[in-house]
Amino acid sequence: MWTEALKSLGHAGPSNKGLAVLTQPCAHDVTGTQRALQNLGEQPKKKQRRSSTETQDRGDPTSIQIFPPELLYYIISFLPVKDVVSLGQTCRYFYEVCDSEGIWQRICRRLSPRLRDENSGGSRPWKRSAILNYTKGLYFQMFSGRRHFVSKTVAPLLSHGYRKFLPTKDHVFILDYNGTLFFLKNALVSSTMGHVQWRRACRYVVLCRSAKDFATDPRSDTLYRKYLYVLATREQPVAAVMGRSEAGTAAGSRLCDCVEVYLQSSGQRVFKMTFHFSMKFKQIVLVGQETERTLLLLTEEGKIYSLVVNETQLDQPRSYTVQLALRKVSKCLPHISIRHMHSNQSSALYLTDEGAVYFEVHSPGVYRDLFGTLHAFDPLDQQMPLALSLPAKVLTCALGYNHLGLVDEFGRMFMQGNNRYGQLGTGDKIDRGEPAQVHYLKCPIDLWCGLNHTLVLSHNGDLGKDLLGCGCGAGGRLPGWPKGNASFVRLHIKGLSRAGLILAAPLLQVPPCVRRICSTRECLYMLSSHDIEEVPAYRELPASKAGLLPSDTEAMAARACEEYLSQLHKCQTLEGRMAKMKEAVGSMPLMTFQKDFFWEALDMIQRAAELRGSPPSS
Repeated sequence: MWTEALKSLGHAGPSNKGLAVLTQPCAHDVTGTQRALQNLGEQPKKKQRRSSTETQDRGDPTSIQIFPPELLYYIISFLPVKDVVSLGQTCRYFYEVCDSEGIWQRICRRLSPRLRDENSGGSRPWKRSAILNYTKGLYFQMFSGRRHFVSKTVAPLLSHGYRKFLPTKDHVFILDYNGTLFFLKNALVSSTMGHVQWRRACRYVVLCRSAKDFATDPRSDTLYRKYLYVLATREQPVAAVMGRSEAGTAAGSRLCDCVEVYLQSSGQRVFKMTFHFSMKFKQIVLVGQETERTLLLLTEEGKIYSLVVNETQLDQPRSYTVQLALRKVSKCLPHISIRHMHSNQSSALYLTDEGAVYFEVHSPGVYRDLFGTLHAFDPLDQQMPLALSLPAKVLTCALGYNHLGLVDEFGRMFMQGNNRYGQLGTGDKIDRGEPAQVHYLKCPIDLWCGLNHTLVLSHNGDLGKDLLGCGCGAGGRLPGWPKGNASFVRLHIKGLSRAGLILAAPLLQVPPCVRRICSTRECLYMLSSHDIEEVPAYRELPASKAGLLPSDTEAMAARACEEYLSQLHKCQTLEGRMAKMKEAVGSMPLMTFQKDFFWEALDMIQRAAELRGSPPSS
């Protein structure tokens, strides 16, 4: 019976070629990977399924719904992941079929044969594993050279999705969901034309396993990232972790957390610190300079411990004891539980489970840039935590050298600190000593703060994603905006055609499943890996917290327009008026594509005016 059914569909065996008939029902309903992946957890409306007798009466004996479930599972398991997800959106019956763990187990074994006995946990482990491995990818766009379009690094076959990545001076390090840390190397390779080229992240090796987190020098310049600190779990003999008097006659081993230090250039381990088995950590960040590097370790209970090492002596073959000390934020506020940490060279930021934010600043210059005053700065007690006043619970944050960004539970974005280059995105270059809301940006996917510029990954109106940036544009760090901008503008992320060809006018697009962004002096990086267990954390803003009334908002917008008009009248040149007009458009609460339209139209008008005013050539 199954063989006849397959023959009636024109399919003689389990090959992908004969599945074109099966993918047609979902082609008009869901188009593209992004829309399908965003609706993974949504069940379509219930549709009444026709019985087999009604199907036969209407003369449709080849309906796929009359197949036995085992045969249907077998056929669907050969479809691409995006087609399986799209097929599940057509009706309730196919949603239940395509959500079956048996189908996703077959798909996962086909995509990642070496992960066939592993899964990522959760309520749907095999479905999560298959989608994690299908959507994983690390993309980058160079700022210099001739290849100014998005490229993709090598994808380790052993990796189980991508959880975190970190670029260094020469290489890239990626941590997957199984705790395996991969070392992606740059290398000289031969191109198709026989030329030798230097390619970025084109080869990989496994650096270590059972890793929890890793960190390096927090400065944005990768030249300072000499060592890589890895927080991992290792088995240690009982006598080594408890001492002779405590161990007694006990035998065997215990799992202990440790910090291993690797050279970023070669991946060689040069130092290792092992902690007592009772200490369990989940995150590590670094503060300070090489001669006095402070390691901040966050425990699973939400407490912070610190220790100090000298990086200039790590490569010397010697052994010594390092003392762990409870950080002052956990001493002064024992009732709070820290959820996440961020750091740079001279400051640290702590985010609690309740959504409160505490700051720790070690430099008077950075303190003045962040808060606008030195009134509460104590040089003798630099570890004293400072609380930031915010109207709602904070979900995510990003810390730059002298500015920071916060996103609350309602999706509102706040910026604070130095604004000399317009890196706060407020439309001006006035410093902010308190969190200032960026009204035209809401519900960002990811936020990243650098030395003097800021990047935001957000959704656009077409179920796609846009990468926005503001601040200094020197060195190509804001692609398409070499002079920078004081408002968040859409960056020129140049993609390729589906055939992989370089077009004369490359497509401006961000890869559909990007969830993390990062920038260095040489590259812009985008990490792609979709996790179906991550639910949207934002919620609707209540009317009582909406802020200003519509009449007040309109009055403020009208005053802002009048101010820009007066500034336009003062401009003497066409270039100055165009620049002021672009600044005014950037400060307006418009959609991203609307701002792009106005900016492009202003550029066209300026070019036409310059051509008209230029003298004719002889």
